[in-house]
Formats: sequence, structure tokens, C-alpha cells
Amino acid sequence: MKIRIKNNGLRYRLTRSEVEAFARDGIFKEKIQIGDDALTYILQRAAEAELSASFKNNIITMLVPEKMADKWTGTDQVGFEHKTDELHLLVEKDFTCLDNVDEDQSDNYPNPLSAQS
Repeated sequence: MKIRIKNNGLRYRLTRSEVEAFARDGIFKEKIQIGDDALTYILQRAAEAELSASFKNNIITMLVPEKMADKWTGTDQVGFEHKTDELHLLVEKDFTCLDNVDEDQSDNYPNPLSAQS
């Protein structure tokens, strides 16, 4: 799972196997060790009305409403988002890049724009 934080935006991108694990388990998390500390970021299915996020004890948790999670994992829907005045949350399926990158993309979703090239 990739995380991108920019200004007041938070975006998660998940590969095919990560989306499958989230669909099966209702949660997907990753952790990065930075020196003596770590940052954990979590995507979690929840009985919430809308997409939300929290940050406590070096853990970013994005809570996904159950119906939204079911639709996203069970269809070809690319992603979903929620905007407030304070925060823009976005969750997407991770597509292969159109440019050559030095990164394993074998588990990414096929990029729909690659057919147009």
C-alpha cells in the first residue's frame, strides 16, 4: 500500500493482492521504520457513515464505510474520496505506470490508458 500526504490530503493506493486482503480481512496495514520510531498506516472497514481518518500514536487509520468497501472491492470502481474543509481523503486501486519506473508493478491493476497508447 502506498501512502501520499500532501498539504491537507491523504491518499492510499492498493495493489490487487492488497485489495483482496482488505476485502477478505476488513483491514490492511503497513509500517515503515524511520530511525528509532515507526509510522503505521491502516485501511479499515468500519460501521461509519463516511470515509474518515485519525492519527494517534504514530498510526494513521482510515476508516471505510462497509457499503463503500464492498462496492470498491467487488467491482471495477477505481476509488472513492471524501472532502471536508480540513482534509481530503482518497483511496484508489494502484495502476501500472505508463512511464518506465524502477519498481515491481506485477501486482498493480492494468492501466486503462495503456490501451490508448
